[in-house]
Amino acid sequence: MSQRIQYRELTDNGTGYLAVQAGLALLVLLGAGVALWMMNVGHYVTGMDNQVVWGMPHVFAVLLILAASGALNVASLASVFGRSEYKPLSRLSGVLAMALLAGGLAVLVLDLGRPDRLIVAMTHYNLQSIFAWNIFLYTGFFVVVAVYLWFQMERRMNRHANAAGTVAFAWRIVLTTGTGSIFGFLVARSAFDTALLAPLFIAASLSYGTAAFILVASGLLRVQNRRLPQELLRGLGRLQVLFILATVYLLAIYLVTHAYMPDRHGVLRFLLLEGGVYPALFWGVQILLGAVLPLFLLLTGPGAGAPMRLVAAAGLVLLGGLAHLYVTIIGAQAYPLALFPGMTVSSTFFDGQVTHYAPTLPEVVLGIGGIALATLLVCLATRVLPIVPDALPGEAEERREAEAATREPDSEAAPQTAITQQDTA
Repeated sequence: MSQRIQYRELTDNGTGYLAVQAGLALLVLLGAGVALWMMNVGHYVTGMDNQVVWGMPHVFAVLLILAASGALNVASLASVFGRSEYKPLSRLSGVLAMALLAGGLAVLVLDLGRPDRLIVAMTHYNLQSIFAWNIFLYTGFFVVVAVYLWFQMERRMNRHANAAGTVAFAWRIVLTTGTGSIFGFLVARSAFDTALLAPLFIAASLSYGTAAFILVASGLLRVQNRRLPQELLRGLGRLQVLFILATVYLLAIYLVTHAYMPDRHGVLRFLLLEGGVYPALFWGVQILLGAVLPLFLLLTGPGAGAPMRLVAAAGLVLLGGLAHLYVTIIGAQAYPLALFPGMTVSSTFFDGQVTHYAPTLPEVVLGIGGIALATLLVCLATRVLPIVPDALPGEAEERREAEAATREPDSEAAPQTAITQQDTA
């Protein structure tokens, strides 16, 4: 009979942990203040204009939304695929998913310029717009995951937890499909306008969400002077490798598809070769730092069995994800619209010209504020809800082995000392 998992609130009141929460709260306030300032003075203080209407805050927002979907990986492995070793962390997985989505939507709403009119978007729907459908998907995600967490925490509802987890798994796939379709359905932009963005965003969400979970879980356990056991380290490392490879594969298919379309050659050269900052971000950050280096860390030497290697790889994956979405979202807008295919277009409204965009400090602060909000929500949730497991599979055995290893040198040194004293006598 399997031992029942015990959960508890994280009641550590150490000054370091409280200082982290205070710092996160300060970043959230700074982000909210910057958003209020931009709403009052206008978006002309940002790097956005009539050509680039989705700037750096949208990059942060979409990264958080994709990571929210992927952060549910651990819970899905336990409830849908029967991997019991991940079950102790399934509550944290669900809470992190909701927190990341809340952070992403906060940035998204505040960046639109009139957050006070959100109620209009929530009460008047144009069902022919993918944006309207995403409102249902985002709000539904909160409801589905909240019910899933309730079924896990309420003992009399535990028998329904696996069914709720299956619904949550299906919902997050649809949600990520909807997020990718926002861009895939924009036929006016040459870099968008492809159904391949939906599966690419799904694979990316699995990778970014796993990376976010590794960082958060490692941080919370470190607060308690614990760490992920080797079994979970290697399991999460294998998942991260698989999702990185899946993302790179679908990205390659996306690029090859564009290369086979003569009218897409221009935007492809712009993003990969001639676009200045965009090729540098693509090859240097997205591919080298965000894919090749994490794979090297996870597949060579001790690999994911070394906690610092796994954490470093997860951080690099998220950095690469930021570059991926910057190139995808902003690079596609910076390239001129093909108003009349096959003809040269020019006007006083910058038609036919590449747009130069540089993110400003307020935009970056707003995006960082969204990340801080998501992290702070996780910290607060762990203090009021029984989320953190008392024990993880293999953790007790590793602790006993570590204690035995520290005692062995002492037990070997004692007889040697006695022999030396006897010989001297």
